[in-house]
Amino acid sequence: MGRAFEFRKERKFKRWAKMAIQFTRLGKEIVMAVKAGGGDPNTNSRLRTAVQNAKAVNMPKDRVEAAIKRATNRDEKDYEELVYEGYAAHGVAVLVETATDNTNRTVANVRSYFTKYDGALGKTGSLDFIFTRKAVFTFDPGSRDLEELEFELIDAGLEDLFVEADEEGNDIAVLHTAFEDFGKMQKALEEKGIEAKSAKLERIPQSFKEVTEEQAVDVLKLIDRLEEDDDVQAVYHNMAE
Repeated sequence: MGRAFEFRKERKFKRWAKMAIQFTRLGKEIVMAVKAGGGDPNTNSRLRTAVQNAKAVNMPKDRVEAAIKRATNRDEKDYEELVYEGYAAHGVAVLVETATDNTNRTVANVRSYFTKYDGALGKTGSLDFIFTRKAVFTFDPGSRDLEELEFELIDAGLEDLFVEADEEGNDIAVLHTAFEDFGKMQKALEEKGIEAKSAKLERIPQSFKEVTEEQAVDVLKLIDRLEEDDDVQAVYHNMAE
């Protein structure tokens, strides 16, 4: 089947092992949200969103509650959010969001991963022309008239609304808006009784880099290694599917 096929199969199995890492990242987000705005989701929109995202990936309720309780402890460490930008092999742009209590460790690790896999770390802002920050909401479309909903959400900053299949093959509605309109859109959805499955700020590529399947394997090795790091919250790239 070839090297690329075997690598992709192995990567699929690894995805299952990433659930624990995902819970750790959500736990960090909950801690940062509590530190920034308190431990009540009703008055802290960032915490409400973090809890919502934890629920969407079936993070155990007791782990969510433990993270909130831990964050209210004054002795609990806080995290600094940093973004790193660079290029993987074959000219693919890669942007890495981190949350860390040790910036020296994080930058050293991220730089070493880029170097090991034939990439190069760049300066902050060097990829601004490639990635645009967007607010991305997902929800169950059900029998809702999405064309009518589009019209109703224009004032809340709606830019795009479409339906795609989730990992289980079920329809999921995806909504994009400018990241500045995150709070306004979140409020609009709540007022309409639409429960978002997830609500995130993501980096959306505006241009894509075409690579061969063999070249994609080289790029994915870097992405996988970055995603395995405890300090990394999210990794974005512009490699064409």
